[in-house]
Amino acid sequence: MRGSTFILAAAVTALLGGCSRPAPVDVPPLDAAAHAFQWKAWGGDAGGSKFAPLAQITPANVAALAPAWTFHTGALAKGWETEGKLTFEATPLFVDGTLYFSTATGEVFALDAATGTQRWKFDAHVDGSEDRSELASRGVTWWRDPTAAAGTACATRVFFGTVDARLIALDAATGQPCEGFGEHGQLQLSVHLLRDSSKGDYEFTSPPAVDGDTLILGSSIGDNWSAANALGVVRAFDARTGALRWHWDPVERTAEAGDPEAKPYPTWDGAANAWGVFSVDAARHLVFIPTGSASPDPYGGERPGDNRWANSLVALDTATGKLVWARQLIHHDVWDYDLAAQPMLVDLKRDGQSIPAVIQLTKTGQVFVFRRDDGTPLFDITEKPVPQDGVPGEKLSPTQPFSALPSLVRNGPVTPADAHGLTFWDRNRCRDLIGSLKSEGIFTPPSLQGTIEMPSYAGGVNWGSGAWDPATQTLVTNVNDLPMQVQLLPREEWLRQIKAGGEKGWEYARMKHTPYGMRRRVLQSPLGAPCIAPPWGRVVALNLGTGKLDWSIPLGTGKHKAPWPISIKGMPGMGGPLMTASGLVFIAASTDGYLRALDRATGKELWRAELPAPGMATPMTYAVGHRQYVVIAAGGHGKLDTGRSDALVAFKLPE
Repeated sequence: MRGSTFILAAAVTALLGGCSRPAPVDVPPLDAAAHAFQWKAWGGDAGGSKFAPLAQITPANVAALAPAWTFHTGALAKGWETEGKLTFEATPLFVDGTLYFSTATGEVFALDAATGTQRWKFDAHVDGSEDRSELASRGVTWWRDPTAAAGTACATRVFFGTVDARLIALDAATGQPCEGFGEHGQLQLSVHLLRDSSKGDYEFTSPPAVDGDTLILGSSIGDNWSAANALGVVRAFDARTGALRWHWDPVERTAEAGDPEAKPYPTWDGAANAWGVFSVDAARHLVFIPTGSASPDPYGGERPGDNRWANSLVALDTATGKLVWARQLIHHDVWDYDLAAQPMLVDLKRDGQSIPAVIQLTKTGQVFVFRRDDGTPLFDITEKPVPQDGVPGEKLSPTQPFSALPSLVRNGPVTPADAHGLTFWDRNRCRDLIGSLKSEGIFTPPSLQGTIEMPSYAGGVNWGSGAWDPATQTLVTNVNDLPMQVQLLPREEWLRQIKAGGEKGWEYARMKHTPYGMRRRVLQSPLGAPCIAPPWGRVVALNLGTGKLDWSIPLGTGKHKAPWPISIKGMPGMGGPLMTASGLVFIAASTDGYLRALDRATGKELWRAELPAPGMATPMTYAVGHRQYVVIAAGGHGKLDTGRSDALVAFKLPE
């Protein structure tokens, strides 16, 4: 049969004019600077720029980009209690010819960057029977000990956190635990912090930051479970021994709680955490921390006031943990508007000067920019009145901060006129649903009748953050434009629904120690499509030199998600972009399962390749041998109900 197929193919080729060779591809040689570039931190560098000074792959030749190798981790969480939540969000590091990355199930891999061949694997043996809030891991941290002789055990180390709250140190050369760190290479970090939470609600999903020999680590907590949740303290450890150096709590507490192991005496009985990726300014010895929402998110009656320093960009001294400056970007959050995106440390050109700046992207679509040294806003921030009709017992903030920069997503109310559907029938159902819900624009509080949250708690900008082109002063990021339906239920009604098994398609949260429970879901039609017109996901380019948007394009198509073949442009997703010096933007981050290359100047799609599953991660790039590679974790996303895979995929130009 194979022979017959070959003969038929040869005949077709002959009819079309004989054998033809593909046009030659212009592949510029790699210079010494390209070979010297290393992707040593999750965001490419310690400041999260996600920019690579590599230019072999260009807008002119990117169409020839082809798969180089695929590596399968085997980490599919089969039989795990939380298998349905599995993601593969890791961005590999590239150091000295080796790629390092982690999986949500607690494995770390080291691969030959040229071939994808495994060099070593470590398995933390995470318990799969535990019910966990998340099943994610965004990557690892690489560190070189300047006091250790080259070639000695653990002279270079890989650190990673697990979803069962362990911080583990491995020898980067062998994958063996560093015995001198903690207890046989690991620290168990949930002790004394759980309070009214289960072990599965306290996790590490992002890699630690590092400055000198100090590791700095936040945590992820299930913050809709209780009003007395796990403490979300940020902690710093000695990178050699694991000894605690300092801790900082986003919640301002009284002096009696100076020790994280002591009983807390908060000014309000809640918790806030920092689950995203941190950034480090090594020259100033500052760590920039995006903090999350106060618990529980949708009801704040038990936590009056602004709840500082939840929902804030915070700069701490890396040596002491002392607060240097902070800016709260959401007051008294009841929308789950965590600051999820990594702060981006950039040099902003203004009036002939280069200003060290930090950019904070938000789920609300607001872009805030500050001086790195003292937190002075570089674009004006105005406190504006917001809706005040909260549920009984709620004490909302009368204003919220708005940036002078253009919002990346829509902020207005969703009205019946916005109703959209795949058919006239479901469009009418959406019109009725929208008309029954409260929608006053951004910061409409959760309600008993049900509220449309737009932007939603998925963003705007989520943990994927953005990428920065220093030459053009351009920020590129992807956003979700997806409305959610949020409803608070009196405790008795919430319990009744839970006992009945809950309504299909809703996520329920207990919110213990409050008068309410919560449920939420996508604002969608009976056919499962969002109730407003697409795009529901976009890529945008914001020029900070002009303060204006250069372009905005839909990201992704309805492939694999639409109930029948139908043209949909702009799907929601997770992950972020990568930019290169040749003027390319690489991004997956959509449910349709493609990795794309866009023209940085215009947003035009120049190339795409279908992945084994959607790439809900941020791609990275490096040069080895004679080629520049682009790599993406293509694992899909359980909560977004996509296909699933365990594949890490690399692309390069033909030899």
